[in-house]
Amino acid sequence: MRPIGYYLKQLDNLLEDSMERALDGVSRREWQALNTYATLSERTEQAMSPFDGVEEAVAKLRARGWLDGDTLTDAGRQAHTRIAERVAGIRKRTIDGISDEEYLATVGVLSRMCDNLG
Repeated sequence: MRPIGYYLKQLDNLLEDSMERALDGVSRREWQALNTYATLSERTEQAMSPFDGVEEAVAKLRARGWLDGDTLTDAGRQAHTRIAERVAGIRKRTIDGISDEEYLATVGVLSRMCDNLG
């Protein structure tokens, strides 16, 4: 068995590739920013702070006409709805065969590892 870092990096790469194919021209980071603006009414910058490349992603959302200041435009809300359906499919496929208990245990362990190193 390989060390955890290998699997974390491999999973991140696979998620990135899957998202790139599913999002058809929208980066994973752009999606994360779009989803944050669509689902949080405040503190969006704080919610996105752990991610690299957020400023560029936000600039691209504004250039697409999906974000005006810190508010989604009608086109941005429509894009969010369309992309959210695709992302839900990726998430479903990612956890196929994994029980809720296994998923929660994995997230809990990863969270504690982050706390230990943070």
